[in-house]
Amino acid sequence: MSDSILVLNGPNLNLLGTRQPEVYGSATLADVEAECIERGRKLGYEIDFLQSNSEGTLVDWIQEAKGRHAGIVLNAGAYTHTSIALMDAIASVELPVAEVHISNIHQRESFRHLSYVSRVAVGMICGFGTFGYQLALEALADHLGT
Repeated sequence: MSDSILVLNGPNLNLLGTRQPEVYGSATLADVEAECIERGRKLGYEIDFLQSNSEGTLVDWIQEAKGRHAGIVLNAGAYTHTSIALMDAIASVELPVAEVHISNIHQRESFRHLSYVSRVAVGMICGFGTFGYQLALEALADHLGT
């Protein structure tokens, strides 16, 4: 089994810290990456941290994860609610995926309540701000039995 976890971030997450701070907070994506690397180290995992605004790139990275990573933490951003392609990619690689959202998607607009990712993820963490990434890493490590 691999000793690394892939943390994937979807569209607009590169704008963390400046995009709607009242919803997403003031932490930047670089802050989140540093926190994930530190938490991963404590859990015994290396963290590969990536972000793309492109759905196809995210699909490619999910497919490339098989055999390279023990699991995936995924914040698919808006693709959560629209991307059957991401759902199919996750199902195809047969890796455990922990879905994470900074805001509580169930308290927001009704179109955000649907998650295609949830249909194939082992679980979802939402509404705890960027700390949710650390919670997702903990949950995924527990799921993996480490």
